[in-house]
Amino acid sequence: MSNLKVRDITQLALVAALYVAVTIAPVISAFSYGQIQFRVSEILMLLPFFNHKYSWSLIIGCFISNIFSASLGAYDLILGTLATAIACYLITRVPAKTKFLWLVPVICAVVNGLIVGAELHFVLKLPFALNFVTVGLGELVVVAIGAVIFYFLMQNKSFSKLIK
Repeated sequence: MSNLKVRDITQLALVAALYVAVTIAPVISAFSYGQIQFRVSEILMLLPFFNHKYSWSLIIGCFISNIFSASLGAYDLILGTLATAIACYLITRVPAKTKFLWLVPVICAVVNGLIVGAELHFVLKLPFALNFVTVGLGELVVVAIGAVIFYFLMQNKSFSKLIK
């Protein structure tokens, strides 16, 4: 195995672990699940915009994080992870140019609003329209904050090399 492959595996594992750690951290986890959620780890959803390989980290990190979803259980393992996988796929289809960075929060908000909103509706019998708005808005806010941070980080050439 070449050093590049070892480096890639290490980066992917670190991103997945970071996603899980931030999602289930005691102070933050109260906002990571449920109808009103601000899953701070979703900021990492911007990584596939820069390099498609990070999709795997986020899908695995989401799956592991959703193990801790007490109210939704197996449904969240499947549907929550599916939402992340679909969002990652769509993000990798967006051209990696600065002007398109702002599409990432919209993609994440719509996909999670629809899928997680439907999941909350069918499992917990919560109103779909409200779920779509609250989950989607929380996702939009978190990923948009991340987009602003990444926008400024992109001005640094060292950052661009780091995430490749």
